[in-house]
Amino acid sequence: MTGASVSDDKDVLLQRDGRLARIILNRPKALNALTHGMIRTIAAALTDWADDPAVQTVLLTGSGDRALCAGGDIVSIYRDARTDPDENARFWADEYTLNAQIKRYPKPFVALMDRIVLGGGVGLSGHASHRVVTERTKLGMPETTIGFVPDVGGTYLYSRTPGELGTHLALTAVTMTGGDAIALGLADSFVDSAELDSLVDALTRMPAAAAIAQFASPAPPAPLLIERTWIDECYVGNDVATIIDRLQKSSVTAAGQAADAILAKSPTAVSVTLASLRRAGDLATLEEVLEQEYRVSLRMVDGPDVIEGIRAQVIDKDRNPAWQPRTLADVFDADVQAYFAPLGERELRLPRSLINETRQTTEREATA
Repeated sequence: MTGASVSDDKDVLLQRDGRLARIILNRPKALNALTHGMIRTIAAALTDWADDPAVQTVLLTGSGDRALCAGGDIVSIYRDARTDPDENARFWADEYTLNAQIKRYPKPFVALMDRIVLGGGVGLSGHASHRVVTERTKLGMPETTIGFVPDVGGTYLYSRTPGELGTHLALTAVTMTGGDAIALGLADSFVDSAELDSLVDALTRMPAAAAIAQFASPAPPAPLLIERTWIDECYVGNDVATIIDRLQKSSVTAAGQAADAILAKSPTAVSVTLASLRRAGDLATLEEVLEQEYRVSLRMVDGPDVIEGIRAQVIDKDRNPAWQPRTLADVFDADVQAYFAPLGERELRLPRSLINETRQTTEREATA
């Protein structure tokens, strides 16, 4: 790789090679988990490259051999929730703004979704114009495991999957394969991991779509599609307790396992997640969904379960969170709906213009 780094943030390497500008997430020991500084560095680079005629394609990859990105730095979220709650608000405002920036970026944005891609990693890659998965991809939104809800546009993506597959994934926090990601609309192309270096080299010399087509293979089967019949039957509706009842009564072994997985999560988190998905499905744009997720995220971190979930999973690692409330029966509809109320002056207001979106889409297709 030629070209020197143009960033002072060692957690994100920004490189130029021919027509290609590269974003390399560089915290391999932390599975490239995102810090606030990384988000700001990426956003600034994208802004600069948007008007640079020498940059024809942007590429997102991760350092190390374990992950593109395992999400946001939840240890920092835990610390800030206890000492500086406003920092979490700033973090999410900048992160969600970056997610929207990637979605409407005027040049081809290629994300190599190799190995682990979770949470905030989905936010960086799932809204890209060219999303490439491999046989090693493990992609998901694990937020309910820590008492949180899918964000970074995750409810936008999951609410638009076939049938109720996104609902199943969101509530259980299970991951999907690369084949699943393509079938569910979270990825576009499959490239064998052995070809990734060659693909990157091609991107320095030729348009993104042509380079990817040169190395793409037919997508492998999607295991989740095989499960769709019972998933669609069990997950329909707006009530988590009813969904769990159907799962428990199903004759399919995987359905019972799904019920157990949901029951282990925060009752508040799974209830708000289901409502978030249903609402996201009725919203027209990613920006609207991100603004909704921002309201929910701020209110979730103000409650007890996110802190308790992070404590149980990554601080004390006892895997025994004490959720408040402990049961679904104690989560009332009025409590769930309160998470979506407007924030007043604290609202996240993302820029959007149908005229600009049309122009940017045309430019992206022309240079792809």
